[in-house]
Amino acid sequence: MTHLSVLDLSLVTTDTPPSAALRNSIDLGQHVDALGYSRYWTAEHHNLASVASPAPDLMIGQVAAATKRIRVGSGGVMLPNHAPLVVAERFKMLEGLFPGRIDLGLGRAPGTDPATAYALRAKLDGRNGDEFLERLMELMLWETRNFPEGHPFNNVVAMPSDAPLPPIWLLGSSDYSADLSAQIGMGFAFAHHFATYDAVEAMTHYRARFKPSPSRSTPWAILAVAAIAAETDEEAEYLAASMDLNRLRRDRGQYFPLPSPEEALAYPYTEQDRIKLARARKRLFVGSAATVREKLQPLIEACQADEVMITTSIYDHEKRKHSYTLLADAFGLEKATP
Repeated sequence: MTHLSVLDLSLVTTDTPPSAALRNSIDLGQHVDALGYSRYWTAEHHNLASVASPAPDLMIGQVAAATKRIRVGSGGVMLPNHAPLVVAERFKMLEGLFPGRIDLGLGRAPGTDPATAYALRAKLDGRNGDEFLERLMELMLWETRNFPEGHPFNNVVAMPSDAPLPPIWLLGSSDYSADLSAQIGMGFAFAHHFATYDAVEAMTHYRARFKPSPSRSTPWAILAVAAIAAETDEEAEYLAASMDLNRLRRDRGQYFPLPSPEEALAYPYTEQDRIKLARARKRLFVGSAATVREKLQPLIEACQADEVMITTSIYDHEKRKHSYTLLADAFGLEKATP
């Protein structure tokens, strides 16, 4: 059985304002918890009209409190935006409140545009060299307490002190995070849904070079994909029209709430637009649940993925939930016991 998980963006549409999108995320978390999904990860994006949640740690607490068994985590915290001590404190709090159910996924990108990134980071300390790597090493030191003798941080304790830092996952869309995850012995999640780098190369590279660590003895690779499932291929194509227009606009630097399928289908696409959409569709799996599984299976096997994490952007919230239901059935997930 393939492990299935969810990457949620707290989707804002032209009919769903941001506050309602946040409540939909909690509802979706409860829905996939009952269906037997393994994880529910929330993303960090800023200044995007289609994404309601810029604070995954806050959403994790809300979703974990409303669910029973599913692991809840970040996909991810954009580490360069945050002081490592703050990340350690917040995720140790979450682990203390929901022991054994929290994941800490970390990303290198700002999750936004340059001006917003500057606003997020302007008051953070300046660092030299690879800022992400330096912050990651410091974050790990807040857990191991292996600061050098005489270091001022030896007198600082990340609270709650009796709660461990949750398992750390590195997110990536290239070979950099794949190699780093392998070298330091962490879990790795590859973002196939927007990567231009080859997923098979990144994920097999990670597995081949993995070195056991105190936190993880064996590799675990998550393949994150965008997928839309419906009762028929035709209905799924109709629902996917929203993502097509949204993708085209984002490529132009236009960030709007997700449009309805009707708006998307009425849009006056040029021939060049349609060529771009056809190219983008290579990273989107659309169809009935059986069709989506058939399209996904060769990639899962080639990547040697231990787990598939699905992000689904559908205009109608109930149809989005139904897409996850259909995929759970197609992949043979065992529903949670009431």
